[in-house]
Amino acid sequence: MRELVTTVPTAEGWGAGLARVPEGSDVDLDLRLESVVEGVLVTGTVRAPVVAECARCLEPVTWDEDTDIQELFVYPPQDARGRRIPEETDSDEDAPPVIEDDLLDLEATVRDAVVLRLPIAPLCRDDCPGLCVQCGALLAEDPGHRHEDHDPRWAALGALLAQTENDDKHDRQKDD
Repeated sequence: MRELVTTVPTAEGWGAGLARVPEGSDVDLDLRLESVVEGVLVTGTVRAPVVAECARCLEPVTWDEDTDIQELFVYPPQDARGRRIPEETDSDEDAPPVIEDDLLDLEATVRDAVVLRLPIAPLCRDDCPGLCVQCGALLAEDPGHRHEDHDPRWAALGALLAQTENDDKHDRQKDD
């Protein structure tokens, strides 16, 4: 068993939806490598910086994503004499990764673990009100933001209301 604590840069940007781990970001690995009968069992935690846009207000959001990983890397198939048997060309997506020349390629395992935990629609806060649908103003900055909407179907009633108010005003002036 060996423990591995290291920081590695991402080779390319990893992302899902509005959230991503930028290219070249430092990813912290705290791993435990254990020799088992079938190969090498890798367990541990991964911490990666995430940048995103809030799905409601489009403001930038950043956080560190902590993810647990566990993956079994198997030895390549061998015959009875220990010689490597050439693999078939059929690639089974569910097949565990293979140890190549005594090396473990952790990139796909780490990337998959981090990307699968990223939210599709991240929020800057749970109660983010978002943007005004009419003018695009940030509703968080102006909670009382409103627009006067006049439905043209109610225009005749609006004119009747205005006429009634004028009549009432005229009647009060007569009484005075």
